[in-house]
Amino acid sequence: MDISRDTLFAGKLTCLQHTTGYRFSVDAVLVAHFQPPGKGATILDLGSGCGIISLIAMYRWGERIKEITALEVQPQLADLSRRNFTENGFSGKCRAVQGDLGNILQYFPPESFSQVICNPPYYREGSGRTSSDPESFYARHQILAGLPEIIGAAASVVKTGGTVVFVYPAEGVAELIAEFSRARLKLKRLQCVYSYPIPAAPARLVLVTAMKNAGSGVQVLPPFYIYTRKNGDYSPEMEKLYSPQQDNNTDLPDH
Repeated sequence: MDISRDTLFAGKLTCLQHTTGYRFSVDAVLVAHFQPPGKGATILDLGSGCGIISLIAMYRWGERIKEITALEVQPQLADLSRRNFTENGFSGKCRAVQGDLGNILQYFPPESFSQVICNPPYYREGSGRTSSDPESFYARHQILAGLPEIIGAAASVVKTGGTVVFVYPAEGVAELIAEFSRARLKLKRLQCVYSYPIPAAPARLVLVTAMKNAGSGVQVLPPFYIYTRKNGDYSPEMEKLYSPQQDNNTDLPDH
């Protein structure tokens, strides 16, 4: 399978991707920035694909991160994660594990991560865009695991008081929150993401942070717009997420 060499942050980060397989989207950029990790963080990138979320987290907050583990079921994508970690000099803190999240406790002890970040497959079997490419199909559709299994896996390996961060279609937010509750994850932050400002337009995505065994209380953030207008440029907020590090300041403002 052919591989492209793509860059982010003015060429400071390299990401190898399959040219005809699954390729990361703006959704991964959004969720990677949504909940900056604490000092000494141990992070699980759940369903990592080519490792893009891990790469962004290391670029933004590498000094405060202790370790990132990328779990991916598709062997060829897990291999891309390993290559990307080596390519960017992150292999000392990042590792890729090829495995099925349905057996997650075979790979990691319970409550072994302070943060879990996930850009899960959005579509149930038989819905959404179909793809003739198996890599893209499994990455976008809940064939190998449904939302309850994905959230259950995240909850089993995150520490009490740790955070679970998801991006998901806005129309599925009720199901997402219900599954969090079943897994003893309390919703703590929520932000709706829109393509661009337009009256009465529905949100496209939600970004959420849940905390294991936490108390009640949710911070609802202002709307986030990806573009300034239809067919327009990125919004200033989105441009900031793609901008290279400035003055060694790794704390980005809330979306």
